[in-house]
Amino acid sequence: MSTTTEHGHPGTLIPTSWVGPIRVGGDAFSPVGSPAPADPTEVSVPLATYETPLWPSVGRGARVSRLVPGGIRVSIADERMTRSVLLVAPDAESAHRAARVIHARLGELREAIAAQSRFARLIDAHDEVVGNLLFLRLALATGDASGHNMVTQAADAVLERVLSWGLDVEYGTVSGNYCSDKKATAVNGVLGRGRRATADILIPHEVVSAQLRTDAQRVADLVVRKNLVGSTIAGAIRSANAHYANMLLAIYLATGQDAANIVEGSQGITYAEARPDGLYFSCTLPHLVVGTVGNGKHLPHVDEALERMGCRTGAEPGADARRLAGLTAATVLCGELSLLAAQTNPGELMSSHHLLERGGVAATGEEGGRA
Repeated sequence: MSTTTEHGHPGTLIPTSWVGPIRVGGDAFSPVGSPAPADPTEVSVPLATYETPLWPSVGRGARVSRLVPGGIRVSIADERMTRSVLLVAPDAESAHRAARVIHARLGELREAIAAQSRFARLIDAHDEVVGNLLFLRLALATGDASGHNMVTQAADAVLERVLSWGLDVEYGTVSGNYCSDKKATAVNGVLGRGRRATADILIPHEVVSAQLRTDAQRVADLVVRKNLVGSTIAGAIRSANAHYANMLLAIYLATGQDAANIVEGSQGITYAEARPDGLYFSCTLPHLVVGTVGNGKHLPHVDEALERMGCRTGAEPGADARRLAGLTAATVLCGELSLLAAQTNPGELMSSHHLLERGGVAATGEEGGRA
């Protein structure tokens, strides 16, 4: 991928390949409120990465998805972006009193936010008082934008309105880390930030054996022993997966996202079961921060990628970003499934890297085509 900056200087070159197609469906691809999930369709995705073995690895997961009639199903359970403001009171009693007033007058704050933006809508507010400090975590719907700037603008409006009420509080900061942006925390998983997605698939035993060179029980055992137990003894925060960050960074860079959001985005849980009819495999990503409008989305290669992925329809507010989140979750599942299958076999992971990186073998996804 060759890019230039706004001023015409050469940009950073990141190898990019289109991988897939992935067979994917589910309510992530249906209109909001639709009673039925969308039928499966096949979509390729762009991955920008220096770790080029990722392309054939995700490609293998994509091939598996095409061998399953229903493909990968993706559900989007929640959509919101957050910003937390900080107000400083003289003491804890004053901070708690201010919090009660704020919750009683949330309607006024909704009006203040709506006056700032056509798309921002206040969904919820959570407070936390620590001593004389009042943290207020605002959650907003942001349409097709990831919403970083939108929620900051809303937070400014909220602070201005609250401070006009004559409460015994003063300005602390517009972002008090209770949001929590680009940090590994528990609050995002508990209260939500970005788009909460779950991707799952049921793979027949014969496909597991032929395509992944393993079996359902070995994969399910590894998910428990490595992802769940291993992550627990490492002290992971609401996270139990093998390498979500690899797929997230690659698709974030290719689609113009704020790549630093892989910090919270990579906090997710892989779960698997060996069932009589095959391997059930799922990836839950509680906070995917993605958008199809805003900073970076105007660049020619990003616009082309989003158009090719079907994320430029403008059908209804939020639909394009929801589709992008669904495709991102499906991509994560493809890469996670392939890596874990490889790790059930002694030596396979390292031999694959030697072959693809040091042996000079072209590492592309099944569709191929570097950008």
